[in-house]
Amino acid sequence: MKRKKKRDVEKTYSRRAFVAKLRRLADALERGERFTIRVAGETVRVPAAAAVSIEHERGGGAEELEFQLKWSRPAARRVGRREQIKGSQ
Repeated sequence: MKRKKKRDVEKTYSRRAFVAKLRRLADALERGERFTIRVAGETVRVPAAAAVSIEHERGGGAEELEFQLKWSRPAARRVGRREQIKGSQ
């Protein structure tokens, strides 16, 4: 199984593209469905059960507002095949 690399990217979109992505996200949240988005060349799948929060930061003459979704990757994926083989011996 391929391990995912650590990643911390910020991608700027046009206002129109940003609104379209927010609208798709809001619709998925409202329906209780998974949300899929492509960010800086990588497809990200957000599970329906992801925790949602809003963060506001202020400092250094600037302010930032972040709409966040957080989730854990399933344990079976994190452990990978080694653990599955080990458990079957």
